[in-house]
Amino acid sequence: MYVSARADYALRAMLAVADAAGSAGDGGSGAGELVKAASLAERQDIPLSFLQGILLDLRRAGLLHSHRGNEGGYALTRPAADISVGDVLRAVGGALTSVRGMPADHAGYHGVAAGLRDVWLAVDGAIALVVDRTTLADLLADRAAAS
Repeated sequence: MYVSARADYALRAMLAVADAAGSAGDGGSGAGELVKAASLAERQDIPLSFLQGILLDLRRAGLLHSHRGNEGGYALTRPAADISVGDVLRAVGGALTSVRGMPADHAGYHGVAAGLRDVWLAVDGAIALVVDRTTLADLLADRAAAS
């Protein structure tokens, strides 16, 4: 699995939005302050123009709401405990595991290499197991416990 800058930035942005919503303390209700893109970019050291495209992908995937206007910003669409790392990764990058640029389940082999497809599917399943059971709330709780 390759974690791109885009995926890393998306997770950092989502964690910052979740934290602003008070997700670590209230179970991630999503209620809380709206976070502006410029503030996210500055706090997470992400280029704003790059972040704007990421935020658009997260909105399209139904993970963020955007509110326009002077008091606008971004908020989670559901509690942080209901948004997994896998949700975010898929929203900005598609398949978790790729083989030659295609999802692992599209890999096809014949002859002596026929067993490789099963290996790539097992790798994909193992990665999915970890990222789909780890939520934004888990990561925020881990940070709070370490403090």
